[in-house]
Amino acid sequence: MDFKISDELESMRKMAYDFAVKNIKPTMEEDEKEHKYRPELLKKMGDQGMFACLAPEKFGGLGLEEGNMAATLMATELARVSPSWGLPFNLQMNGPQNVLLKFASEELKEQFLPGLIAGTNGGCFAITEPNSGSDVASMKTTATEVDDGFILNGSKTWISGVPYCGCGVVYAMTDKAAKHKGMSAFFVDFNTPGVVQRAITTKLGLHCAPTGEVFFEEAKIPKSALVGKLGQGFNICMTMLNFTRLSSAARAVGVAESCIEEACKYANEREQFGQPIGQFQMVQEQIGRMSVEHEAAKLLVLKAAWQKDKGMNNTLETSMAKYYAGESANFCASEAVKIFGSYGFSSEYPVERYLRDAKSYQIVEGTSNVQKMIIAQFALGYRK
Repeated sequence: MDFKISDELESMRKMAYDFAVKNIKPTMEEDEKEHKYRPELLKKMGDQGMFACLAPEKFGGLGLEEGNMAATLMATELARVSPSWGLPFNLQMNGPQNVLLKFASEELKEQFLPGLIAGTNGGCFAITEPNSGSDVASMKTTATEVDDGFILNGSKTWISGVPYCGCGVVYAMTDKAAKHKGMSAFFVDFNTPGVVQRAITTKLGLHCAPTGEVFFEEAKIPKSALVGKLGQGFNICMTMLNFTRLSSAARAVGVAESCIEEACKYANEREQFGQPIGQFQMVQEQIGRMSVEHEAAKLLVLKAAWQKDKGMNNTLETSMAKYYAGESANFCASEAVKIFGSYGFSSEYPVERYLRDAKSYQIVEGTSNVQKMIIAQFALGYRK
């Protein structure tokens, strides 16, 4: 593995960070308090080519050979400034675009990819249901085939991007008796009659990233909405998660980096007993561990991105990166709050927000326990 980032990738990384500082940071604290999402920023990100890493040029993409690495570096930089805004970045690209590019018909690609890349159409992926989380195959949403299409019925919850989505990948059962082999994937226009979105506002963190519920009530979609083949939905879902998990890990790395930056800055400014608290060995022990945890997580994430660009099947390495980066972000955020003391408990400083935001990385795209289960199954020889 080449540890040197190319000049092109370094330029994209810097562009993402500069964009976040210029366009997101000035109103970030106010937006977080008001739980305010700014849809216009999606278009600005699209104008900068930030959603174009994975797609070929004919759809408006950049046709990059190192697209996954570019997307990973940019996700890290966005989350470093705003964990909330790292999430829409994931939704526009790593989930919906990967499903379209790897499994969908040319018709679906042409219909949806340009809008997702340009940031003019908000995308999402809908898996989780009120009674179906880690057990994906237990979902209740159905897609009943009729002569000229499918009828969707059911509901999805904790769907990132809702209620601002114009389209998304929806997973539904087309044959309940077949269990996971009876799941299918559809790319749905959310302006379809019978599709209703509703916001969820009771969240611990990521207050600027919209989250909500989607209801399907006799929503009729065309036959062309089917992605891949009937019954292929579970495999499509697992393939998609192998990419969105990498983005989640990248964002966790960004949060951990900001926690270390804030903790070091504060430790050099705050004086107790006549010297900066950074001079005390216990604080140095905290910052030392934070630094190592962060660096280990970052290397796992970069390795996984590099493998994807080489076309390797790296389910194990992606789960390792997602698990460790999520745990590292939570460790670094928790230690940063301790270093800040009482001020860490205050919304006057950003570390309390990082602590709240970091919890999501232990939950989304497969919980930390699910990742450990996958890792252990490879170690035990149950998976290859």
